[in-house]
Amino acid sequence: MSAATARIDTDALRHNLGQIRNRAPASKIMAVIKANAYGHGMVAIAQALADADSLAVARVEEGIQLREAGIACPIVVLEGICNADELGLAGQHSLETVVHCREQIILMEQNSGSGADLWLKLDTGMNRLGSTAEEFAEAHRRLVNLPSANRDPGLMSHFSSADVAESETSQEQLRKFLETTAGLPGERSLANSAGILNIPASHLEWVRPGLSLYGVSPVAGKTGQDLGLRPVMRFSTWLLATRNLVVGDTVGYGCRWQAARPTRLGIAACGYGDGYPWALPEGTPLRVKGKHAGLAGRVSMDMIAFDLGADSDARIGDEVLLWGETELPVEEIAAAAQSIPYELLCRVSERVSREIVTSQAPIG
Repeated sequence: MSAATARIDTDALRHNLGQIRNRAPASKIMAVIKANAYGHGMVAIAQALADADSLAVARVEEGIQLREAGIACPIVVLEGICNADELGLAGQHSLETVVHCREQIILMEQNSGSGADLWLKLDTGMNRLGSTAEEFAEAHRRLVNLPSANRDPGLMSHFSSADVAESETSQEQLRKFLETTAGLPGERSLANSAGILNIPASHLEWVRPGLSLYGVSPVAGKTGQDLGLRPVMRFSTWLLATRNLVVGDTVGYGCRWQAARPTRLGIAACGYGDGYPWALPEGTPLRVKGKHAGLAGRVSMDMIAFDLGADSDARIGDEVLLWGETELPVEEIAAAAQSIPYELLCRVSERVSREIVTSQAPIG
């Protein structure tokens, strides 16, 4: 049995999918489950998202993993292919691939029998992946003319700053995308989670929610709860030990935390080896038996210490909540670590067990 557990609530996941549909009712949903579904467990999340119109991953091997698990819906590989072997695997496993550079087009022209459905990416200002506006029409023509083309390629771009309300950058990206793709056949996709929330004009034929599916806000200053979302991951561990401290006792590596009063210290079986951030400062909130506790000293590889308070009745084996309920959202813990929720969720390690639940009842 793992010490730390991530309980994955598929009812919350489906609720969030419904909220996204309500926000973009005319759009199809490409649910983004790359990076092990943002740490939630890719196959289980894919199985729970049967109502999504398609799924998106970053890499070919992720798509193959889903196919081998029996996932039959359309799957889009957002980074596309790197070589002829990946091109062949994409075709073999019916993976739709994103094309973002001329080298990929040449590869497809040279290996035209291995093609799969395609999306053509336009760089509208993020300067990461995508054809320039000047190259786009010619790239589109070459993809349409591939002997293996099954349909017109989809048209795609990506926002850089949609999390900022009324961003001029986002409006310029939207304008450039609409202008460059005007008159070209193919369904369009631009809106990520933040675009779905902040830029309704960007919804178009497809939206690509990622973080919001997992009940986490992509918008600065708001939690998922503020947006009507429910957290999917509940990250917790258990109380491993307690000890009584007197004034002046120090805790952990570097003796950085010192008891200012007599108190009771808790030790829990979770650390940065499990994905709990090393950078978290003293006082970061946790909940033990539903009561507040504050982190004491540095996060270790396998353990954390926290101030329970002198009157605590906590006992060994009690649950320690690290994040994941409305009282302790991951957005708050990420801010304390001077990080982002994406990173915290993706860092939850393989030694943390994922327990899939529906209506808070374990599955299986």
